[in-house]
Amino acid sequence: MNRDQLYDIALQWFLKQGWKPFTFQKQTWKAFLQGKHGLLNAPTGSGKTYALWFPIVLNYIKDNPNYKTKHRKGLKAIWITPLRALSQEIRQSAERVSLDLGTKLVVGIRTGDTSTKERAQQRKQMPDLLITTPESLQLLLATKGYDKMFQNCSAIVVDEWHELLGTKRGVQMELGLSRLKNISKNLRIWGISATIGNLDQARQVLLGPTSDALQNSTLIKANLNKKITVKSIIPKQMETFPWRGHLGLHLLEEVVPIINGSKTTLLFTNTRSQCEIWFQKILEKHPEYAGEMAMHHGSINKETRLWVEQAIRNESLKAVVCTSSLDLGVDFAPVETVVQIGGPKGVARFLQRAGRSGHRPGKESVIYFLPTHAIELVEASALQQAVKQKAVEDRIPYLNSFDVLVQYLVTLAISDGFYPNQLFKEIKETFCFQDISLDQWQWLLNFVVIGSQSLQSYDEYKKVEVAEDGRFKVNNRGIAMRHRFQIGTIVGDANLSVRYQKGGYIGSIEEFFISKLTKGDVFTFAGRNLEFIRIKDMQVHVRNSSKKTKKVPSWMGGRLTLSAQMSELLRNELYSASEDRSLQSKEIRSLHPLFEQQRAESIVPRPNEFLIESFKTRDGYHYIFYPFEGRFVHEAMGSLLGYRISLLAPITFSLAFNDYGFELLSDQEIDMQQVLDNDLFTNDYLLDDLQKSLNATEMARRKFRDIAVISGMVFTGYPDKGVKMKHLQSSSQLLFEVFKDYEPDNLLYRQAFTETFEHQLEEGRLRMALERINQQEIVWKACENPTPFSFPIITDRLREKLSSEKLADRIRRMTALLTKK
Repeated sequence: MNRDQLYDIALQWFLKQGWKPFTFQKQTWKAFLQGKHGLLNAPTGSGKTYALWFPIVLNYIKDNPNYKTKHRKGLKAIWITPLRALSQEIRQSAERVSLDLGTKLVVGIRTGDTSTKERAQQRKQMPDLLITTPESLQLLLATKGYDKMFQNCSAIVVDEWHELLGTKRGVQMELGLSRLKNISKNLRIWGISATIGNLDQARQVLLGPTSDALQNSTLIKANLNKKITVKSIIPKQMETFPWRGHLGLHLLEEVVPIINGSKTTLLFTNTRSQCEIWFQKILEKHPEYAGEMAMHHGSINKETRLWVEQAIRNESLKAVVCTSSLDLGVDFAPVETVVQIGGPKGVARFLQRAGRSGHRPGKESVIYFLPTHAIELVEASALQQAVKQKAVEDRIPYLNSFDVLVQYLVTLAISDGFYPNQLFKEIKETFCFQDISLDQWQWLLNFVVIGSQSLQSYDEYKKVEVAEDGRFKVNNRGIAMRHRFQIGTIVGDANLSVRYQKGGYIGSIEEFFISKLTKGDVFTFAGRNLEFIRIKDMQVHVRNSSKKTKKVPSWMGGRLTLSAQMSELLRNELYSASEDRSLQSKEIRSLHPLFEQQRAESIVPRPNEFLIESFKTRDGYHYIFYPFEGRFVHEAMGSLLGYRISLLAPITFSLAFNDYGFELLSDQEIDMQQVLDNDLFTNDYLLDDLQKSLNATEMARRKFRDIAVISGMVFTGYPDKGVKMKHLQSSSQLLFEVFKDYEPDNLLYRQAFTETFEHQLEEGRLRMALERINQQEIVWKACENPTPFSFPIITDRLREKLSSEKLADRIRRMTALLTKK
């Protein structure tokens, strides 16, 4: 059958459904059938699954002319999805195509949710089309004889590639692909990605920067010009002294007409705790929504989540309060309206959420923006610009993640073993390890065989044995079994499951929250008030309680930071406050009273100005800096400047920061002019000063815990018998201390520092921010009182010390005093 006949089969199928294929779908079919690799850039809900399932099935028809009568069993294509929740939707699309085209192709799923029985059947006979996750793919590579399983595989599709890129799961995927390329000679590799800033680089990472696959590849963009409208909910009364404490709840009544005017509304919050609070408060004020409103976040149990997702599809819910757990993956018909509560901190995340409304191709997406405090309206204005300019963040890929490579070497050694020289060539072709040196490679090989130099006398680190023919192989069944349990790169704080005493499962909460509770404490979780009884076997036992409570679990991942693109857009919007009002956005105009109050005490900075404010309160001397670079950069810059000032005169500071700026607070006054004369913002000695100022060793120690788990130095325990986080912490800390004292050039120890600087402290962004500030005119304003800009920062610091009632009282008094003046 020639290509035109194959295209015709696909076109006829589309016509039968009453559809017309998009240009990007036809381009993808053509490229795939020509034997090309590629990256498809298409948003969720645009028909991307049909863009790639079709050519996979058509290619099978082309190679098997008697496909209707004869069928050769065995794996023909793999579809990788980062989220298990997606696999059912993808399966339905695949089955529909293969059945309607009259093939006998069997579709199977293999994820963490797949039963043992089904896995055993798959081992005997693989499905033709397999839908799986990056972790499950690695588990297949840990199976004896995997090369026979994969040798006739003609395609692998990595869905939601933008979600994997810039994470260690992405590195895991790169390594898996480098192996599969060499086993199945006719393999075509395709990625599907939403819009990110560095699509070309994303394709390089997927295919390998020096590979033949990259030379024979294409980037296809589904230019579906979807109209996105952002509507800001502007408070009727503008606060001149904004603070973040009320989570936007003062605008709750503004949301009610939006919910009432739509069939289904998704309310996105940035954190799980905010999600719990909004859900409780809406029901408290509007009990009529009971039964018509639900909550969805990653820590609620699976059954509830699936029920909510199904209810959204059936349009049987008026509103769902959710977190990023619904950002991705849950494929359902569009909801009518999306509300974003608080700044989403990133353009890509915001656009993805907006796309949830009018989720079908060609429909307009409307997203409401609800600020949690006045200054967030500047963010809303910046997002309007982002939508206009299509300014989307890059996803920065990892380099030299040796922990993932160590895990991968043991994975291959468990199954059929490997020969180092052959494997080194494959690994060199990946983006992550393109610069790995022979010395580093030798070090890693030694590490999996004897542990590192300082661990040689401990047998538990000797995992791999070298056979006479030079093959590296694991022969110990216990080592192999433990390794299989621990394959993966997602290491969070230990999650404890929350259950009723009689055993009903409610969800999971991170250990650090539970560790603060004592018996009898009541907290809100999954929309219920629960009383804490005890922790037993990694489980939290609770009972329902009728007591009111203010305790809501917070999760470590809760605080997002502004991306570089978002920070730049935000600064530009802020600068527009000094322009002609007719040129300003409606959000910036609505902040006029706040800017006036700010100018009365200080200034609103222009593009060439960098603002520093100082004032005295009963808490001490406050020095506030406004880089508008996001909380991670501010944490690093605040520590750095605090350290540099202390070199001029002995002084200690406490640091507070948010996305807009940071505060150094001291009980001593400093001579700001003298400090500024001393080249405070220089990039010279940056790494050295950062290490000294930030307790970088402590941060690296925290990072090292994850590295120790991923590389298999620390065992996390068998399923249901998890090792307590405290033990993991202490084992990894012990190793960290050993390397620090006896083996400072250990690659995994060094990696902890590299990741701390590059990923956590965003050292690259910090350098660029310091360069920018160096070129601006530094304006220091000695103020009489706190200013509107400083208010969210100083109130954030008070929150750490005061209960929420006391905090609200204190802020009310402060605001009353300041507005009188």
